[in-house]
Amino acid sequence: MERNISVIKDVKGNQIVIVNDIRFKGKRNIDWDEVEQYLKQYVGEFIEIAGSKEIIYIGSDLPDEYSGSNYTAKLKGALAKAKANAAQGIPEMIEIAENRRFQEKLERKHNKNAKYGWYRYDSRFAIPIFDENNDVLRYNVFHAELVIRHSENRKLYLYDIINIKKETSTPLEP
Repeated sequence: MERNISVIKDVKGNQIVIVNDIRFKGKRNIDWDEVEQYLKQYVGEFIEIAGSKEIIYIGSDLPDEYSGSNYTAKLKGALAKAKANAAQGIPEMIEIAENRRFQEKLERKHNKNAKYGWYRYDSRFAIPIFDENNDVLRYNVFHAELVIRHSENRKLYLYDIINIKKETSTPLEP
């Protein structure tokens, strides 16, 4: 599938993944089944985090977890739309990830798929806001946490993207 993604730096030098197209539209409800189908294209890929050189794999559990997690089910409005459209920029969000933090596994069910615990990384992305003529007015910037599982095979897998928050700083101009 074709993607229209770019990575820029803000005025502070921090990287932001720009998702230039709104693929998943809708003010009320996001079709999470459609998002899940879209995410399946990434399964089997791996991406290197530019700063740490760690390799993050995309496993077959990502599409279902990303679109069907408890976190996703609670999302409404702009945050649901942001998470759905962030799916388009997942490889780049991994590339610019930073601030790695370790977390022990919390549930017994994760003994196999996250045998060596979890990592969280910070990443940022932006989605466009269009006017009535379909011209870009501005971009809303979001902070997100990438949840990475450290599996039994000692590989790191993207598990979900959570804690998406719209940044209150000045939005990016086109």
